[in-house]
Amino acid sequence: MARITAGVGCSHVPAIGVAMDQGITDQPYWVPCFDGFEKSREWMKNAKPDVIFLVYNDHCTAFDASCIPTFALGCAPEFAPADEGWGPRPVPVVKNHQKMASHIAQSLVLDEFDITIMNEMEVDHGLTVPLSVMFGEHGVDDEWPALVIPLAVNVVQFPPPTGNRCYNLGKAIRRAIDSYDEDLNVVIFGTGGMSHQLQYKRAGLINPEWDKQFLDRLTTDPVGLSQMPHVEYLREAGSEGVEMVMWHVMRGALDDDVVEVHRHYHVPASNTAVGHIILENKTGEGNTA
Repeated sequence: MARITAGVGCSHVPAIGVAMDQGITDQPYWVPCFDGFEKSREWMKNAKPDVIFLVYNDHCTAFDASCIPTFALGCAPEFAPADEGWGPRPVPVVKNHQKMASHIAQSLVLDEFDITIMNEMEVDHGLTVPLSVMFGEHGVDDEWPALVIPLAVNVVQFPPPTGNRCYNLGKAIRRAIDSYDEDLNVVIFGTGGMSHQLQYKRAGLINPEWDKQFLDRLTTDPVGLSQMPHVEYLREAGSEGVEMVMWHVMRGALDDDVVEVHRHYHVPASNTAVGHIILENKTGEGNTA
């Protein structure tokens, strides 16, 4: 049977992708940011996931104000990098595990999560930047080392889903993957954040103390953390800090008890706090819910 062995939380700051694409990661500004991912890349080489289930948010490329689904599961054979106004990132096309994605879609609907199924979709920096920082440089003619199933979550148009809803969705995803009849190693990514605000009077807001408490509680108190209301994300982490609800999907899909393997926190990258964590399941038995 398929199994989720670990979870990765990772910011998806677009400037990180630009730094990699332009070959400037060795500049003094960027060195501390990328140094924190060296251990992560070694971990990925050893983990050897067959499939990555990647939770991210679209930034008005696949969706716009006319239609923004709360949860959209990518079921297409592949997903091309989107042109976000300066050309697509020079990274590989994302290949899906289409059979598993279809199985997850059916399982989630029967589990009463009424998701949107995307049979055609481009993916932006929200998905490609986490792949780049975890796998390292890959060009357009390469292939990502794992297949990727994308789940887009609305954190752009109010109202976004609650942390609790995302946490419970993670549990449903775990049940779906546990019931897939093929021996596959799956790692789940929750992306976005950390604290940042891009506009108006608080533009540039970063809250390291809050961010680090979030990372602590993600490991030790995920249920309590999932109850955090939207207003606290907005107040403490800025208008874009609500992206952090996507990390609850990742945490909900893991065992109740996890081991923190690695953590990295750096400010600033552009005008955003970069947060990263790797959590491994203590057992292969799944969570208790």
